[in-house]
Amino acid sequence: MPTASNAGVAILGSGMFAKEALGPLAPKLKAVYSRSEKCARELADEAAAKLRTTPQVYHDRDPSINLDVLLARSNISIVIVVLPITLQPSIVLKALKAGKHIISEKRVAPDNWEAVSVYAAAAKAIRAGKIGKVIFFSLRAVSCIDQDAKWYKTPWRTIPDYQGGFLHSVAALRVILPSTMAYLSGFASLNVEWLAQHDTINAIIRSADGSRGIFELSFGATTPSREAVGNGIVITGTDGHLTVNRTEVRDPVTGTDKSKSIICLTIKSTTRGADGKPDPEQEEVNDEPARGIELELAAFFAAVLEGKYHGLGCPMGALRDMAFIEAALISGGKLIDLEKLVGRS
Repeated sequence: MPTASNAGVAILGSGMFAKEALGPLAPKLKAVYSRSEKCARELADEAAAKLRTTPQVYHDRDPSINLDVLLARSNISIVIVVLPITLQPSIVLKALKAGKHIISEKRVAPDNWEAVSVYAAAAKAIRAGKIGKVIFFSLRAVSCIDQDAKWYKTPWRTIPDYQGGFLHSVAALRVILPSTMAYLSGFASLNVEWLAQHDTINAIIRSADGSRGIFELSFGATTPSREAVGNGIVITGTDGHLTVNRTEVRDPVTGTDKSKSIICLTIKSTTRGADGKPDPEQEEVNDEPARGIELELAAFFAAVLEGKYHGLGCPMGALRDMAFIEAALISGGKLIDLEKLVGRS
């Protein structure tokens, strides 16, 4: 386990996530790396402004301060890898060989941490029997991606030589459901040309416990208002149901018109009397602000620095998520055995 003397953090990559991740890193951030000297220095300058500490800059133009030199530093034990997807595997392996702890975003990322405490609360409620036995479920996440949006202006969307996206929603379902998703049949499609390779997945699922589900995920809505229609997760059981939805509300702290994202878990359940008739329905509501990067990094640091592993973010979970997406992309309506697909990986 890292000690105080070697618990420094380095960010490998200088894109949007790297900039978003700066806040939770003070005072741990010691170094930044990018293939480009210009990008590495820009990230270091932003870190200095936000964190009041200046990380050392590493880049590929100078062999004396390249990635190998950074990974050789004994006072850095943690690296956050946020490079383009096609570069991720080789860099992750290099960092592992250097003995570093790694949190890797993008396709080898562990989980959807955007509201992990809410998802964990949903999972706990189901396992406690609050809605009875799960019988069916659905996830719908439809969004409109504008070409001017910052999330579109990334290489994995503008230069589509690989399939990105989709994983976060699968991870959310995996965390919540009490049984492994075992079979999938579905179709992948492209509905907005500039979102290639695919922008939509429509699938049906059967879990190992026999429960069935619908999975609808698309970035290809043509108008922003479509995002407000039916999005969210619904888990239906024999004694009730729960929903997980995201909503935008006015910032309660500043009172300004700037909205904040809230994740809402609603549990509606009932019990049955001696006559078998259901009692009045009970409702529980749990609202939390969306704090994705903050929660993700806090949990990672707790596991690495304090040995407090929360059970989420495991590599096998990430493998199952990727197997699900691969199955959805290749199914073409045929039934895919997800366990066999995981076993071949």
